[in-house]
Formats: sequence, C-alpha cells, structure tokens
Amino acid sequence: MSLTNIYHLRRVADTSSKACLICYKPSTSVLITPDNKDFFYVCPAHLQDRHFCSAIIDTEGEAARAKEKRMAEEIEKVKKEYEEKQKRKKDKEKKKKNSEEDDKDEDKEKDEKKADSKDSNTNEEKERDEKIESIKNGGSESKKDDSPRIFALHKTFYQMRVDRLRGIEMAKRNQERMKSPSLFPSVPTKEL
Repeated sequence: MSLTNIYHLRRVADTSSKACLICYKPSTSVLITPDNKDFFYVCPAHLQDRHFCSAIIDTEGEAARAKEKRMAEEIEKVKKEYEEKQKRKKDKEKKKKNSEEDDKDEDKEKDEKKADSKDSNTNEEKERDEKIESIKNGGSESKKDDSPRIFALHKTFYQMRVDRLRGIEMAKRNQERMKSPSLFPSVPTKEL
C-alpha cells in the first residue's frame, strides 16, 4: 500500500474531538492524507514540534494571501480618501448655508438647523455603522488562522503510520482466509 507523506490539517467540532495520537488528550485537529486513506488526531502543540512533523509551505497560497492583504489595504486607503473628500464637501456646503442663513429670518434658520442636525445625525449613524462593519470584518480576518495547513511527518512517525496500515490490511486478508473453507484440510474419505 502506497501512502504519501503529505497530511492536510483539518479542524473538527469540539463535540467530535478524539484522543491525540501522541499524548491521548482530546483534540480537534486532524491530519489527513489527500486521498483520505489515513488520518489521525493530533494536538496543535505537537504540530509545532520539529521532531514530529515539518510544515510544507504553500507558495501559491502565500502569494494569494499577500495579494489579498495588499488589495484590502488599498481599498481602505481609497475609502478614507473618499470620506475625507465628503467631509470637506459637507464643510463647504455648511459654510455656504451659514452665509445664506444670515440673510434669512431666524425662524427659517432654526428649521434648517433642525433639518441639518437630523441629516448630520443620520450621516453620523451611517459612519458609525460602517465603522462597526469594518471592525467586524477586521475581527473575522484576525481570527483567521495563518498557521501552516500542510505537513510532512518525520520518517519514524511516517513509518509507524505505514506499518499500522499494513497491519490492518494483513488482518483483513487473514480474516478473509479464515472464512474460506479451502484454508482447512478436508476430511479423509478412505477407510482404513
């Protein structure tokens, strides 16, 4: 049986945790081969152990993550510039309105100020909501796990996994042989 020495890290729910291969503590991290022939549970601390496994760096994935990060930074920069321009525009409009309001009656002035305050309140609420969304989006990105996802086991642990799979295969073959009647000798038919 051929088994590749490439294991992908997967996470399972807390309710599905099982004993770690090394220390037997409950773990939600699973190392599995790409062809799903072999898998085992392992603690995240053991993944950092250089004598257990080594990370295989995915250069394409790293490049894609870096590109996404740069794009996000550029988007944030453009958003900030746009917000600053909008604020400047609002300030200019307010100055114009203030000069026009001086010419009008005080009653009209009060009505417009109330309308402006309502507009500014709605604008402030929109800005606050945008900030909350950006914080939420930023929080979800910070929770994203940047640890390596692909590992190669060191030769002793890899050989242990190969031996285990061979033993399972041999046990299945032996069970099949035991079930077949041709394994045992037949009863002699000649009389003495």
